[in-house]
Amino acid sequence: MRQLRGQERAITGNRQTGLAFAEAYGAGSIDGTTDAALRWSRDRAREAGIRAVSTGTGAALRLLAATADAKAVAEIGTGTGVSGIYLLHGMRPDGVLTTVDIEPERQAFARQAFREAGFAGNRARFIPGRALDVLPRLADGGYDLVLCDGDLMECLEYLAESLRLLRPGGLVCFEGVFADGRTVDSSVQPAEVLRLRELLRAIRESTALVPSLLPVGDGLLCAVKRG
Repeated sequence: MRQLRGQERAITGNRQTGLAFAEAYGAGSIDGTTDAALRWSRDRAREAGIRAVSTGTGAALRLLAATADAKAVAEIGTGTGVSGIYLLHGMRPDGVLTTVDIEPERQAFARQAFREAGFAGNRARFIPGRALDVLPRLADGGYDLVLCDGDLMECLEYLAESLRLLRPGGLVCFEGVFADGRTVDSSVQPAEVLRLRELLRAIRESTALVPSLLPVGDGLLCAVKRG
């Protein structure tokens, strides 16, 4: 048993090292202008007391947007623009990011960050307001990717709206599904964590989706809408 515990510690340590390496790999430079814009945007997020996506998560989002050859992306939760910069870098040069946030002040930071990263003003459409009020106004089947990083209590409603918004073959992504480890913690958890568990179950059991849970950042849940 003592030998087994040693092996378990080694496996756990190797996994943690591997995850740390994956995050560091995602932190590789994009270009000087973009790197500076990302640093500025992350600083604004820290000052505002909000968490920006990790470098590993950002790299994954950029990859997914490029894989989907995304021309139209919808984002729930603009923040200060960190995730938007990664998405825009993965999208087609003529792609447009539609980003929704309840805080117009944060969107002002994101707008400046996008400009500093070298993106033209027409590459992003900023819509202030509550996501569940805004999303019904967006076009059915008009989007290649939807990133959900908003109110955890509304995640199932975001899923329903995303399925309507996405074209066949489009991607929906939910950021932060590990909830700092609470999602898999067996102790009593708050309502938003229970809601996340419902989301994970709903996506895994959906016949309309092909899912995968990526262990980057605080967990990135992704699913492709079947044709």
